[in-house]
Amino acid sequence: MATYNTCSKQLLDNYAVLATLEPSDIQVGQSVVITSTGAPFNGTFTVLACPQYQFIGIDGEGEFAYNYNIPVPNQILYAVTGDDVAFVAFFAGVVTVTYTCTWITAGNIEDWIGIGTATAADTAFLTQCAAAANAFCFRRRAENNYYDSLTTSPSGDVTLGTIMYGGGLYRQRGAVTDFASFDGMSGGGTNGLTPIIKQLLGVNRATVA
Repeated sequence: MATYNTCSKQLLDNYAVLATLEPSDIQVGQSVVITSTGAPFNGTFTVLACPQYQFIGIDGEGEFAYNYNIPVPNQILYAVTGDDVAFVAFFAGVVTVTYTCTWITAGNIEDWIGIGTATAADTAFLTQCAAAANAFCFRRRAENNYYDSLTTSPSGDVTLGTIMYGGGLYRQRGAVTDFASFDGMSGGGTNGLTPIIKQLLGVNRATVA
């Protein structure tokens, strides 16, 4: 969960636009909770756009229109019914968003490793690894300018990469820097985000316009 303070608000043509003081990871399609902003801005809404210029309403074709001479960073736009409110500085509002990615499950990791859980602790740790892998892989793709759904993996290769990363976390159980082993000799340093996982996730590559 992350919270952001607002710095401006606006309502025009039944669409509200809020700007936050700092950049956020909020993406189109995510659900946000708006508080301390006054009616009708407050509530739970789906983000329809993240414009970087001042919103000026709906054009003749029903599309969002902006004044490209007035940049306004860190905005979110959502539908809400109410009287128009002119663009105004407003610092009391709060935008809350919860990032919960559910691309893979503990069962996916268990199947990939090829094990059967022996105890409830195993099941709990597999679930923790799946949650960590989902959160990390979603965040790394967002950092590489992908706009993914939180609930559905964008492709099979991303799913596999996330499962492999979760499997790496599970195999390092009880270890700090390497896979756990009964061998007295170190097997060498391992990095959970291996080149093949990076390839599957499509991260750490040059950005293409």
